[in-house]
Amino acid sequence: MKAVQLVRPTELVLADLPIPEIRSHEVLLRVTAAGVCHTDVSIRHEQSDAYPSGLVLGHEIAGRIDRVGTGVNGWQVGEDVIVYPCWSCGACRECVAGRQNACRQTGGRLQSPPTPGVTVAGGMADYVAVPASALVRADGIDPAVAAILPDAALVPYHSIRAVEEHLRPGSTAVVIGLGGLGHLAIQMLRALTAARVVALDVNDQALDAVRDHVDLALKSNVEGVAEQIVAFTEGYGADVVLDFVGADATLRLASGVIARYGAILVPGLGCGVLPFETAQTSTILPWGASLIRPYSGTYDDLHQIVDLARSGRISPVIQRYNFEQALDALDDLETGKVRGRAVLIMKVLSG
Repeated sequence: MKAVQLVRPTELVLADLPIPEIRSHEVLLRVTAAGVCHTDVSIRHEQSDAYPSGLVLGHEIAGRIDRVGTGVNGWQVGEDVIVYPCWSCGACRECVAGRQNACRQTGGRLQSPPTPGVTVAGGMADYVAVPASALVRADGIDPAVAAILPDAALVPYHSIRAVEEHLRPGSTAVVIGLGGLGHLAIQMLRALTAARVVALDVNDQALDAVRDHVDLALKSNVEGVAEQIVAFTEGYGADVVLDFVGADATLRLASGVIARYGAILVPGLGCGVLPFETAQTSTILPWGASLIRPYSGTYDDLHQIVDLARSGRISPVIQRYNFEQALDALDDLETGKVRGRAVLIMKVLSG
């Protein structure tokens, strides 16, 4: 089979690999579509051995069941599915409580559950072996849309759910970064909350795409943008800020507009740093404000996102590539040429 493989640090190739064998609790998926993420770009450029050599990339996976393990019940060959990306133990207290993304059996507090395309073989390949416990039915959904739901949709949905008590009528939510995740956050805030929505990006085209769906759209890198947002909230500040960039500048902007007892969530991986002051006269964060670093989402979150997609309440913006163009898609994403989310379409769909 063909697969996008990290041969060694910084060397990513389209390789010929054997079709994976499956264990009793797994299914073999014939991949139909795979999302392309900035995480994949980061893996491609990582010079250390942080990621296993030989890793097959791809953590956003849609596929069709090709084979079922001997210990698997409830799944049939030919079903269309998507893959939940947190392959948790299923038995610890967090998993039993429905917080699979916080699984305690990972080896340490800074380690996440096994993740396809990051720590174990992923879905940028013709086939991938997946635990049956990670499957969600996706029949009736365009595979290109289905593929991105486990990350590009799951992360903003989980983030919004984490602070839903802040998103009451009259509240204000600010979204920084309108790329693959941010544009879906806008749609979810509109579909699920009564909050006013402020959209921020450095790109005029990205802002134009959401301008008719938000209450205020501003360039994030112009002087006085924080003051405009604070004025929009009558001086109080935003109740929630979702920062899908996570750079120094966006973290400073988020801290400069958040309200007292508001919440800043930072799914973005821009390697930014926000100082924390404990002084009585702190000029960084107001009293009561919280800073949250959300990770992925829960299995239940993903089921609910699938229902949102089926109902048409979210409609991801997708740029499609044939699988053979995988490395081109990564290049385009890195250089800012992708609008929305890049998705690889496999031969099973493209002919």
